[in-house]
Amino acid sequence: MEDILRQIIGYLRGMWLYRWWGLLAAWLFGCAAAGVIYLIPDRYESSARIFVDTQSVLKPLMSGLAIQPNVDQQITILSRTLISRPNIEKLIRMADLDLAVKGKKEREDLINELSQTLKIRGTGRDNLFTLSYEDTQPERAKRVVQSLVSIFVESGLGDKRKDTDTARRFIEEQIKTYEQRLEEAENRLKDFRIKNLPLMGSSGKDYVSQVAEVSGQLAQAELALREAENSRDALRRQLVGEDPVLLPETPTQTKVSIPEIDGRIDALQKNLDGLLQRYTDQHPDVIGTRRVIEQLQAQKKKEIEARKNTPGGFGDVNSNPVYQQMKLALAESEANVASLKARVSEYAARKKQLQESAKLLPQMEAELAQLNRDYEINKHNYETLVARRESANMSVEMESSSGMAEFRLIDPPSVPIKPSAPNRLLLMPLAGIAALLCGLAVTFVISQLRPSFLDGRDLREVTGLPVLGTVSSAPDPRRKRRRRRMNLAFMGGLGGLVGIFGLMTVALAVLGNH
Repeated sequence: MEDILRQIIGYLRGMWLYRWWGLLAAWLFGCAAAGVIYLIPDRYESSARIFVDTQSVLKPLMSGLAIQPNVDQQITILSRTLISRPNIEKLIRMADLDLAVKGKKEREDLINELSQTLKIRGTGRDNLFTLSYEDTQPERAKRVVQSLVSIFVESGLGDKRKDTDTARRFIEEQIKTYEQRLEEAENRLKDFRIKNLPLMGSSGKDYVSQVAEVSGQLAQAELALREAENSRDALRRQLVGEDPVLLPETPTQTKVSIPEIDGRIDALQKNLDGLLQRYTDQHPDVIGTRRVIEQLQAQKKKEIEARKNTPGGFGDVNSNPVYQQMKLALAESEANVASLKARVSEYAARKKQLQESAKLLPQMEAELAQLNRDYEINKHNYETLVARRESANMSVEMESSSGMAEFRLIDPPSVPIKPSAPNRLLLMPLAGIAALLCGLAVTFVISQLRPSFLDGRDLREVTGLPVLGTVSSAPDPRRKRRRRRMNLAFMGGLGGLVGIFGLMTVALAVLGNH
C-alpha cells in the first residue's frame, strides 16, 4: 500500500511540473467546446398523443358468432412497423418535404434522417401512443407529426379493411372449390348406388337384410306350396270311388262345359287378373299361370273330343252335385299349386343370385365406405367454409356499425416554442469537466514523456545504480515569493476556467426560464 501511495505521489509531483501546459490545454479545449455548444443549431420537437380504443360493447355480445381479431396485437404491430420506407415517402409528400429536395442523394439522406428521428412510443397496456419528431424548423416539425398521425390512423383502418376483403375473397374461392368437389362426390356416390342397386336394394337395405328377407319369403312360399299340395292330394283321395258324371250330347247344345276343367280355368283366370295388377307380363308367376291355363284349355278340347266319341259319354252333369263341387275344389287347388310353384321358383332364383353376388360384396362395401368418407369430408369442409363466410360477413357488418378500434387524438401536434435540443444547460458543465480532464491528461502524458526524479530513491530504482548522495538547494526568499506568485497565477487561471463555465451555465438557466 505504501509503495502504491508513493507511486501516486510521484505521478502527481511529476504532473505538477508541467501544470501550465495542462492549464493551457484545458483553456483551449474548454473554449472550443463552448463554441461548439453555442454553434449547435436548435432543434424543436413536436409531438402528438393518440389513444386507440379497442373495447367495444358488441364484442361480448357477438362472441362465438363473428370473427374477432386481436386488435390490440394488430395495433402494437402497426406501431412498430409504421416507420417503413413507403410510409416515409408518403409522409415526405404529405408534409411537403420534397420541395427542397434536388436529387436522389438528398432524397435518400432525407429518408434516412426521418427514419432515425421519427419516434413512436407506447405505454403498451393502455394503447396510448406518442408520435414525435425533431427538426430545426418548428413549423416543419409540426407538419411532419401531423402527417404521421394521419398515416397512423389510415394504416390502422386500411389494413383491417384490406385483411377482411382478402379473407372474404379467399373463403369465396375455397367455397367454390369445395362445392365442385362435393358435387363430384355426390355424382360418384349416385353412380355407384345405381350400378349396385340389385345388391344394395331399392329401399336402402344391406346385403344381409336382403338375403334374410328373400330366405323368409322363400320359406313362406314353400310352406304355402306344401299346404296347397296336401289339400290337393286330399281332394284327389276323396274323389276316389265316385262315378264320373258325363255331359249329355244334345244337338241343340252350342257350348260344352266340363266343370272340373272350367273351374280350374276360372280359378286360374282370377289368379292371373290379380297377378297382372301387381306384376308385368314378363313376371314368372304371370307366365306360369298363363301356361297352365293354355294346358287346361288344350286338355278341355281333348276331353270334349274323347267324350263325343264315347257312346253315352255326355251324361247328366247335374245328377251328382257333390261330385261336381269336389271337382271344382280340386281344380282350384291345382291352380293354386301351380301359382305357388312359380312363386317358389322366383324366390329361389333371387336367393341364388344374391348368393352368387356375395363374392363382390367386400369390394363393394370398401368402395362405398371410401365414397362416403370422401363425401363426408367434402361436405364438412364445405359447411365449415360457409359458416366462416357468414361469420366474416357478420364481422364486417359489426366493424362498419361500431368499429373494432377507435383512434382518438388526445394531444394534437403544435408548433414548439422552446427548443428541445441541444440541452446546453447540461452540456456546458460537462464541457467544463471535460476541459479539466483534458488538462490532466496532457500533464500526465508530458510527465511521462519527459520524466524527472525528485529524490535519490527514485533514481536508484529506475537506473539500478547506487546513489552516493544528493545535493539540496539553499532557500532563497526571492525564489520563494516568485513560486508563490506562480502558484497563485495557476490557481487563478484554473478558477477562472471553472468560473467561466459556471457563469455560462447560470446564464443559460436564466435565459431558458425566460
